[in-house]
Order: sequence, then C-alpha cells, then structure tokens
Amino acid sequence: MTAIPSFTGDANPYGGGDPFADYRTADFPFTQYTDLADRRLGAGVIAANDEFFAQRENLLVPGPAEFDPEHFGHKGKIMDGWETRRRRGASAGHPWPTAEDHDWALVRLGAPGVIRGIVVDTAHFRGNYPQAVSVEGTSVPGSPSPEELLGDDVKWTTLVPRTPVGGHAANGFAVAAEQRFTHLRVNQHPDGGIARLRVHGEVVPDPEWLETLGTFDVVALENGGRAEDASNLFYSPASNTIQPGRSRKMDDGWETRRRRDQGNDWISYRLASQARIRALEIDTAYLKGNSAGWASVSVRDGEDGEWREILPRTRLQPDTNHRFVLPEPAVGTHARVDIFPDGGISRLRLFGSLTQEGASRLAARHQELGG
Repeated sequence: MTAIPSFTGDANPYGGGDPFADYRTADFPFTQYTDLADRRLGAGVIAANDEFFAQRENLLVPGPAEFDPEHFGHKGKIMDGWETRRRRGASAGHPWPTAEDHDWALVRLGAPGVIRGIVVDTAHFRGNYPQAVSVEGTSVPGSPSPEELLGDDVKWTTLVPRTPVGGHAANGFAVAAEQRFTHLRVNQHPDGGIARLRVHGEVVPDPEWLETLGTFDVVALENGGRAEDASNLFYSPASNTIQPGRSRKMDDGWETRRRRDQGNDWISYRLASQARIRALEIDTAYLKGNSAGWASVSVRDGEDGEWREILPRTRLQPDTNHRFVLPEPAVGTHARVDIFPDGGISRLRLFGSLTQEGASRLAARHQELGG
C-alpha cells in the first residue's frame, strides 16, 4: 500500500466563496481503471455501525460531493457524505475513545475484481474528518448478508492499513494485493466523515456464470471488458460506452470535441477473454445534434494481431439503437470502434460467447486470484 501523496493534516475552515478552492487532490495513476464501487455496476453500502449525521449511501454517489454552508437539519449540519457521531470514552476519568475504537461501513462491489487503488475523499469535511482510515477486502460468493460478512469465518485482507488522512482532500492509496474481492470494510478511526469512496480496479467475472449464460456482451464492464484507449476524452470517458443499461442522458455516453481536421475518433477495448462475436449494437441514445455520423467496428486476436473490420463504415442515426448481425462469427480478444468524423455514441454491445481457449484463460485467472 502506498499513499500518493499524503494529505494528512487539518484543512482550513470554510472561508466563503468556492468551497473547492482549497481542496487538495492529485493525479492518481490507478484512476485509469474501472470504479468497481460504481452504483451503475450494482455497488452498494450495505451496512454501517453508525450514520448519525449523514447516510452511508452517500459514499458511492456519482460526482463530487456538494456543500451548502446554510443547510442544517434536526441533527446538525447536513453533509454530502457518510458521517458518524463523536465517539466518547467509558467514563469522566477516561473521556477519550480508545486506540481500537472506530466506525465501519460494509461495501458490496458492483463487479468483483482486482483492486489497483482506492480514493477516500474527505471533501468538505474540514474539522470533522477521521484521524485515520483503513480498508479491508474479502471474497464471498453469492449475496451474503451483513451478518454473514461480519461472521468469524470470513477472512479479511488488509488493503489499506491504518493510515492518517487529511481533511477536505482526496486521499489516494495504491493497492498491490493480487486477489479478487467482492466486498470491502471501510474503517474510520475513531470517527468522523468521508464524502466519497472510489475503488479502482479490473473486473474479474465468474467464469461459471458466463459459461451458463452462453451468449452475452463480451465487451461489457460487468463481464470483464474494458476501454483501453481513446482518441479523445474531452466531454466524457470512453468507459461509459460499456456501462450497464441504456444511457439516460447525454453525458452518460462518450462524446468528443469537434474536429477541425480530416481525421476521426475511436475507442479500443479489451474483451472479457477471447470470444466469438455474432452480433453487435451501436447506440446513440440522447446524442441528437452531436452523434457520430458514421461508425465501423474492428477486432483483433492477441496483442499483436492485425485489426480486421467486422462492420464496415455505416451511417448512424441520432438518438437510435442500431443492431447488426454479422454474416459470420468474428474471433478476437480486442475490439475497436471508429466514428467519423467526430461526435459520440452512448453504448457499444458485442454479443457472443467465449471460445474454448478464452474460457480456459478466464477460468485460470479466476482460480489464480482466489475467486
């Protein structure tokens, strides 16, 4: 575990104006990976020992935390995060919490996977953030209850040891554990508030589930696909195109800036494993005056394989889901969508099944990671 960098120490009291003006953050190298705790993937905060001032569910709300200096309720200041009451000692002679006292929350990851980094964001918690945090992970199949997760038979692995954090700051921690995790236990020592939790990593799907499904979306985030690179990320991330469900608004897809040259924009993807693709969808939902004009799709087999076009350059309609059945299955490990000349798409779906080699690779990785 490594903090990158350390933001330990007090934040200044809010002095008015832009509440983010003195917010401390950094470019964390692991944020290129998927947020495994994304609500769109099905993540949730399923339990907490205390949420007196602010609800635990706020931890996973998308977007930065908001702050209204005049918003108060019956229990005190309304904060956009998870905030517990102040801990006290056992008696007047010992009014301070012990070194072991802490508050905790249980988080179910939206997609199980290998965690590369964690961000514990204390935005707007200036004098009421925890002194330190720690994070543990476990892998439990099925849909365990909080009581089952807290049972003595569940083994927890330390991902972030007890580490001091700073207030009104994004505290980032690189994680080196090469294991597959399904749940986290987030601890704040001894009490306080955390605005947001982000858990960046690589999805590792259950190979038995995918085998049972047979045909599925082999590029979807929840099935282990990921966006590896893109020509332009001006308005929105490329990973939006492989999120679950249909886009619900314009910024829930991928949109590039306006081109003023003769080039085109593109996204490259890694599939869940080697797969045989039979059909595909390109959706431009909510992209009306800014959808891509045309699109093509290519695949390649292996890191050094050559790109082969499986859908030639095809006219797209705004705010429309386009479906294509391939004349013959296409085998590959990577895919690429090219749009012409610029604009955006909301979703890409590649429907197929794993090859025998792809299924074997996925099963081996799943076993290696303790899945």
